[in-house]
Amino acid sequence: MSQLNDLSLVAQVLVLKNTKAFDQLVQKYQSPIRRFFLHLTCGDRELSDDLAQDTFIKAYTNLASFRNLSNFSTWLYRIAYNVFYDYIRSRKETADLETREIDAMNCTEQENIGQKMDIYRSLKVLKAVERTCITLFFMEDISIDKIAGIMGIPAGTVKSHLSRGKEKLAIYLKQNGYGRN
Repeated sequence: MSQLNDLSLVAQVLVLKNTKAFDQLVQKYQSPIRRFFLHLTCGDRELSDDLAQDTFIKAYTNLASFRNLSNFSTWLYRIAYNVFYDYIRSRKETADLETREIDAMNCTEQENIGQKMDIYRSLKVLKAVERTCITLFFMEDISIDKIAGIMGIPAGTVKSHLSRGKEKLAIYLKQNGYGRN
């Protein structure tokens, strides 16, 4: 039903030029997309908001290319994934991404700062593709097949990244006092 509603809203934007229909899509997916970026940027809220905004701008300008071969949400997450990796590529030319991540971890305006910092530190030990898979699967509750579609990789590769990521997280968290007693 949700996919049908998304298709209806997309059609309203494309056929009737109804921008309020796109506003409804933004309202529906804004929080999940921002949360996705928040985890990928290790807690940098400002950067997450900027990347989310870029994602929705690209989605709006490329809405005619949506062919309903997957769910609208999968298509949108694919755009978000590409926006993030475009950002990383551009940052490599000007500055190291680690600097931005360290700044994000030192931000003190978040509630439960200790636990959030531990989560972001643990995510930082992962490779970018592992962090993306872990974030989409465990934090956004997206299926392995949809993650494969978002990232453009086989489902088996997603499973491998999830397995390696979970192993690395378990080791890191155990070393930092989160082991089972």
